[in-house]
Amino acid sequence: MKILAIGAHPDDIEAGCSGTLAKYAQNGHDIYLLIMTEGHMGGEGAIRKKEQTKSAKILKPRELIGGAYKDTLLLPHMNQMVHDIEAVLKKIAPDFIFVQHEDDTHQDHQALAKATISATRYVRNVLFYEGPTTQNFSPTVFVDIKETLDKKFAMLLAHHSQVQKTNIEGLSITDIVRSTAIFRGIQGRVQFAEAFLPLRIFINVSQHM
Repeated sequence: MKILAIGAHPDDIEAGCSGTLAKYAQNGHDIYLLIMTEGHMGGEGAIRKKEQTKSAKILKPRELIGGAYKDTLLLPHMNQMVHDIEAVLKKIAPDFIFVQHEDDTHQDHQALAKATISATRYVRNVLFYEGPTTQNFSPTVFVDIKETLDKKFAMLLAHHSQVQKTNIEGLSITDIVRSTAIFRGIQGRVQFAEAFLPLRIFINVSQHM
């Protein structure tokens, strides 16, 4: 299968669904990453781009696609984003798409989610992932990431400039992500999990069941 994960900034995908992506990759599926900005408002753009490349080398996606949008300014470019995401979908034809949830305190995350909803209107499997700024997230799909949690942390730590930028004293991004994985694991009845809220999901039921 082809799996496309979309994030507004470098490290968004890592925080939200990299454990699940790593499981897909381990099972031979093709992973594609689409990052809409270089995240220059959270640090120097060139450094963040380099960190994203370093992180991607751990996951080994089929392709890392970088968008040319400005950090914190995705909303005014909504229509163009829809067209750009559609172009990527046409090129890749993914079976599953993961993207940030639209209820989020960051305006870029909101805008990206809304653009993706429009761009994926004919795509069967679209799931929202959560991040540290997500709100009102009530997931119904869970993935056990115990075996890929270390890889998720390694990918997050590759974004060295962002590890301590949580705005919560004494907590790093790995602390927050680990806590989230435990909490979602409890909900999913496993030790560590990533959780998703589907926009649409199709279940293949075998005729031999």
